[in-house]
Amino acid sequence: MSLNPVERLVSGLARYVAIAGGLALVATVILIVLSVIGRALIPLGLGAITGDYELVEAGVGFAVFAFLPWAHLTRGHAVVSIFTDMAGPRFNAWLMVVCDALMLAVAVFITWRQALGAMDKFAYGETTLLLRMPLWWSYTAGLIGAVTLVLVAAYLLAVSLTDAATGRQPQAGQGAVH
Repeated sequence: MSLNPVERLVSGLARYVAIAGGLALVATVILIVLSVIGRALIPLGLGAITGDYELVEAGVGFAVFAFLPWAHLTRGHAVVSIFTDMAGPRFNAWLMVVCDALMLAVAVFITWRQALGAMDKFAYGETTLLLRMPLWWSYTAGLIGAVTLVLVAAYLLAVSLTDAATGRQPQAGQGAVH
């Protein structure tokens, strides 16, 4: 199925942000392995990587935010469908609208709070303990995923509204990626 330009843009953005999150997670794993090896080889003059905990915290935080848009776009969230399986397609279509509206509200709230946190950390000049890395860097990196989640959530709300209004039944895994 051919994607329209909006679907291509949203899907591409979510995909690339998720890939960046995956790369950050791989780098974090490599950092952990090297730090553990360094700790094991202290008698040989090696040691842990200074600030490894701070870097892991920043890398994993970014990765979590980076994966959220893709998970939502592909409808990868956990679903309990005990009752909705018994409901009709029209009910499920409107239920999808409600769920997408709630997801958009949550995404906007998280993004708003993340932005306020970044501005706060910047204003006060807070840094990490060992590396003296500005904390606003991590908050701003998380904003990339959070803003992308808002865009994905808004797009999916528009899709589910269109489906419900036109009577088109939502498909399993519906999103820009079919």
